[in-house]
Amino acid sequence: MTNAPTHPRSIRSFVVRAGRMGPGQSRALADLGPRFVIPYVPQRHDFDASFGRHAPRVLEIGFGMGDATAAIAQGRPDTDFIGVEVHTPGVGALLKRIGEMSLSNLRLIQHDAVEVLEQMIEPASLAGVHVFFPDPWHKKKHNKRRLIQAEFVRLLASRLQAGAYLHCATDWQPYAEQMLEVLTAEPTLRNSSEGYAPKPDYRPLTKFENRGLKLGHGVWDLVFVKRP
Repeated sequence: MTNAPTHPRSIRSFVVRAGRMGPGQSRALADLGPRFVIPYVPQRHDFDASFGRHAPRVLEIGFGMGDATAAIAQGRPDTDFIGVEVHTPGVGALLKRIGEMSLSNLRLIQHDAVEVLEQMIEPASLAGVHVFFPDPWHKKKHNKRRLIQAEFVRLLASRLQAGAYLHCATDWQPYAEQMLEVLTAEPTLRNSSEGYAPKPDYRPLTKFENRGLKLGHGVWDLVFVKRP
């Protein structure tokens, strides 16, 4: 990520990390990548053609290893999901899950989410956006590198249809407080709850999250809705 952004183009939605590829992930990339990975191209994309249908469309930013993404897609077959992730092991892992679960309503883009949003996604075209457990950047001097900041939220909101939702989740309370402040300040969004939201049923508990909850760690969900 970059320093404090002055324009959405200056934001990066990721930090480059090394990662090892297992043989199953490598096979999934080779066998399933051509069908389920949409190459980044700096122009509007025809997602109806990619999915072979017209359906509500939800974008997830930073799906990690993709277990929650696959579970959500399986539980909501009438919705199409676009997962954006830069790390190759995560892309391979989710492709492996797509094959194992025979999912047809999930496509992946391996690229920076900011450029995907700016270039490939039509304004007012998404039914929802998921941002689950983004890097909290714990040190105060690094807070400016957090993804959920005003400029980026404005970009996200511009891609939502009226009545569509933005769902963020974090297990770091100071980041939850910043998210609540930033999202509340975006005039095109309204909070669906008084403060933090109950965890929606569609978001599964991850192993990491479950372990944290047992240790007494909190998790905060925020669900905001695009105004008409």
